Amino acid sequence: MIAGLAGLAAALVLAGIGAVVLGAVPMKRRSERTGTPWLSRYWRDLPVGQKRLTIAGLVAGVVVLAVTRWVPAVVIVPAVVVAGPRLLGDPKNRDIVILEALDRWVRALTASLLTGRSVPDAIRSTRRQAPEVLSEAVTLAALRLDERWTLPDALAAFADDVDHADADAVAAALVVAGQRGTGAAATLEALADALQDRLAAAREIDNEHAKPRIVVRQVTAIIAVVLVLALVTSPSYFAPYRSGLGPVIALGLALVYIASLARLQAASQPRPRARLRQVANPTTDAPAGQLGAR
Repeated sequence: MIAGLAGLAAALVLAGIGAVVLGAVPMKRRSERTGTPWLSRYWRDLPVGQKRLTIAGLVAGVVVLAVTRWVPAVVIVPAVVVAGPRLLGDPKNRDIVILEALDRWVRALTASLLTGRSVPDAIRSTRRQAPEVLSEAVTLAALRLDERWTLPDALAAFADDVDHADADAVAAALVVAGQRGTGAAATLEALADALQDRLAAAREIDNEHAKPRIVVRQVTAIIAVVLVLALVTSPSYFAPYRSGLGPVIALGLALVYIASLARLQAASQPRPRARLRQVANPTTDAPAGQLGAR
């Protein structure tokens, strides 16, 4: 009884620590107008698949607790079910996603310019061709141009909407192309080639970062198989984790391993490059528009 209460207390403490850590993560979409509690907001913003996985993890934890009467299972099992696929999988590389989208859009702009359109008209005509990740930013840029924003200001706002260093470079090149009047298509073709080089480098770096994750997945699978076999063939091996400080130690080990996976995942993500804060006006070398000024 005392061991069970100790395990339950440890589970609640660690769950509380997890909640505090989760609450400390800044949430870009937190609702300040309605005062919606952050936990409700977080749950509402979760993808449907992640919600189902979370519910499945909680149910699995309760089932394992009922079968084994091992209190830490109510924390460890949901944590493994929910965090495991995310921490052991290959995360999306935002640099690659943005570079691929910019490359496609710039090539669509180039084709439009070759028909005799100006840069503002090319932006308007390609808003439906923009990849999904850029669709909203390109649409807003076209609407701003329709509202008589200057080209530098509209592109500065576009770069701020995308929030990526390469989007700043594209915006600056479009400003140059728009103010030259001639040779705009050639400028964008050179830009597309530069984006291709950046994309190839980003993919190569991402492939190198994926190698440690592959090794960790293999090690994790081996550990899981060994633990399951030990549980089936030698249940007494886990006896020390059922009494005294054993449940607390088991929870601590599981937490440390999950934290290590999270650290590895974070280390494999590319560091965001410094953005250009202004889109320069090539005719005066003066700031054409502060990013996010409008």
